[in-house]
Amino acid sequence: MIQSFSVYQKSDPSRQSHATRIDSFLTSLVFKEGQLTPLASPDMISTMNLGKIFAFVMAGGSGERFWPMSRQSIPKHLLRLLDEHTLLETTLRRLEGLVSLENIFILTNAAQLESVKEAVPFLAEKNIIAEPAKRDTAPACALATAIARAFDPDAVCIVLPADAMIHDNEKFLSCLSDAVDLAARTGTIATLGIPPTFPATGYGYLETAEALPQGPQGSSIYALRRFVEKPELGQALEYTAAGNFLWNSGIFVWRASAFLDEARRQLPPLAEFIESMRSINDLPSHLATRFVSLPKISVDYAIMENAKSIATVLASFDWDDVGAWTALPAHIPSDAEGNCKRGSVVQHGSRDNIAVSNGRLIALCGVENLVVVETPDAILVCDKNSVQDVKALQFLLPADLK
Repeated sequence: MIQSFSVYQKSDPSRQSHATRIDSFLTSLVFKEGQLTPLASPDMISTMNLGKIFAFVMAGGSGERFWPMSRQSIPKHLLRLLDEHTLLETTLRRLEGLVSLENIFILTNAAQLESVKEAVPFLAEKNIIAEPAKRDTAPACALATAIARAFDPDAVCIVLPADAMIHDNEKFLSCLSDAVDLAARTGTIATLGIPPTFPATGYGYLETAEALPQGPQGSSIYALRRFVEKPELGQALEYTAAGNFLWNSGIFVWRASAFLDEARRQLPPLAEFIESMRSINDLPSHLATRFVSLPKISVDYAIMENAKSIATVLASFDWDDVGAWTALPAHIPSDAEGNCKRGSVVQHGSRDNIAVSNGRLIALCGVENLVVVETPDAILVCDKNSVQDVKALQFLLPADLK
């Protein structure tokens, strides 16, 4: 039986009762797929050499949606949005206990390289890789596989974004451990799927099929029928009601040899790139001469949608991709009037605002439903319903403020 769990509550009334919605989702999924297989041995993951597990944190991004705090050289994952730590540092720390620090790599770009190094001084600089050109996620995943394979041909790769917020690290590690176990034992590519709590149009979806045996840590695992691109609202409502659709978290786990086999079958240039890097010492020349010529395509399109063996581990942890300023109230307490405030902020007769000060005082008076963000060189004032349009300001900004 799947145990119920609670998620971090949103302040938006339309997103209330998340735990109830998730419990309903889990119940409907079990009902659809039938009785789940009993738990496998909890010691299964311990039989694997943890030195074979490598994690690659995708830390790119253009710094548009959290302007004016984010910039091209300081995107969301390098901001201290929710507490005293950057999202990047929190992501790396979250892997502790499953992946050795020396086996954690960050894949970023040249514009962010120095800022990334400053954000995670505990990580060796050689483990921070700057891609020379933006080639989308499939080449980045090929690069990750090539690096891991150069250390160990039997390596297992974890690929995950740098900027999601997860509070329940214990449950996260349990689910990730089960994904690693599945990938290592069977060669199946594993994803982590998030139970949808509202009809999101900003996420891709995963349509699940039959239930598979549970993981050693108790995670529910399902065969994956298909990947679905970000839907329109009507479709999102259907997916949320159907009971067998999950949000695509962008977290993947695969055995290096399995990804290589899929690349050979589906996109040979990726396989050639992986196989031609026989040693980690080849990395600089590979980046300079080969990476830039790889096709620009997402890993979903290039590999995942037609992979021969792919499954999803059902997430039992809270998850938020922190996609816009309106995500803050889910993680930062609001006052009695619903104002979410960070830094030096006062208010009178104001409600349901988000105000972030990085130095100067913000005074709210008789306003509601606004986002106000102050930085030393720019101020954003935005209706909460328009936060997704903040990136459109990039075309209007002077170069030194982008």
